[in-house]
Amino acid sequence: MAFQLTARQQEAQRILSGDATHLMLFGGSRSGKTFLLTRNVVMRALKAPNSRHAIFRFRYNHLKASVVLDTFPKVMRAAFPGVAWDMHQQDGYVSLPGGSQIWFAGLDDKDRTEKILGQEFATLYFNECSQIPLSIIDTALTRLAQKATQVIEGREPVTLRLRAYYDCNPPSKTHWTYRRFVEKRDPDTRLGLPRPEDYAAFSINPGDNAANLSPEYLRMLESLPARMRARFLEGRFADANPNALFPEEHIDRWRVLDGVVPQLVRVVVAVDPSGADDEASSDNDAIGIVVVGLATDGACYLLEDLTVKAGPATWGRVAAEAFDRHKADCVVAETNYGGAMVRQVIETARPRTPFRPVTASRGKVVRAEPFSSLYEHGKVRHVGMFPELEDELSGFATTGYTGSRSPNRADALIWGLAALFPAVTGATTKKPDLAGLVLPTAHRWR
Repeated sequence: MAFQLTARQQEAQRILSGDATHLMLFGGSRSGKTFLLTRNVVMRALKAPNSRHAIFRFRYNHLKASVVLDTFPKVMRAAFPGVAWDMHQQDGYVSLPGGSQIWFAGLDDKDRTEKILGQEFATLYFNECSQIPLSIIDTALTRLAQKATQVIEGREPVTLRLRAYYDCNPPSKTHWTYRRFVEKRDPDTRLGLPRPEDYAAFSINPGDNAANLSPEYLRMLESLPARMRARFLEGRFADANPNALFPEEHIDRWRVLDGVVPQLVRVVVAVDPSGADDEASSDNDAIGIVVVGLATDGACYLLEDLTVKAGPATWGRVAAEAFDRHKADCVVAETNYGGAMVRQVIETARPRTPFRPVTASRGKVVRAEPFSSLYEHGKVRHVGMFPELEDELSGFATTGYTGSRSPNRADALIWGLAALFPAVTGATTKKPDLAGLVLPTAHRWR
């Protein structure tokens, strides 16, 4: 079947062909944004011989997995089946007929980014720019300067217009993408942009690309928590919360999508109990159970969220199985909030399991606040998507906890982080009772 854009994608293409220099597609997950913009980059490269173009994302391993190895080859097969192209993997670019090049780079790699930005480009495309700080965007834009000539058979040669493309799953209205493309204001000064006509945005969502998606995927998006459904299904910017401790862009920026995690030196299973019993568990809060590990790169990785609404016999077994599966060092819980009970339940489910009590500040926000800067600087990273836990994290603000339900998952995460970062957080911990035990050599406490 011949390649064909959906009706909504055709509307988006008309915007992308307009007069604006800066063009953003925002909306839900798998709506075709990346495909459409990558296609436009290739079209521009083919129209202008010897031109240079670049596709950026904050982290190169994310760009490699999503664009270099996936979207770009799909675009070439579907939209340009007769066009030969050559991937120069080591140098990080693709060469096309006519001598044009498309470069790929992660903006978190300073040395490589500086090397690439030593050149001038006719097109820059910032993929998933909700993850990219504005200062990095503006620095890269200084290289949008190559003067290339568009050559189309039967027409007079003309100068190829400079273009900057952007896409994102909409974050909050405090983000620079909303300020610059929706409000048409400078994100720092809040003053109107001097040339607002240079900025255009278009919304496109998974439902607009339903012909290319499975019904099961759309149903999965519909089942997400309301906050994440608004972002990934409906493509709406969230109401502004300038006091949020864990902004979505900080979590997204450092998220591990390929499952590759450095060697772990410490692993803990953290539990936040609710006091539920087996007979009446349906009327009680869930038991927060998460697995976190400290890696050789100094970052902490959230590995699993095993939160369950069940009594001690069940959640004790879940925690014990997680301990064995991840070859963990110990189970942790806060001493003032059920720690003794957790220790007893774990001892019943798995005798002689090392237990580490954690003592942290009272008050949810006070406990969570020290970890905000750790998230911002990539010292805490989520391995995959954790919709319910991240929904709870979004409720933490400097003004208090604003979530609609008890943050059992997030509280368990806080206990785990407090155990792994005691010096940073000011929490106090005690060494686990290791008498007679031999810990796995890869995870030995130091």
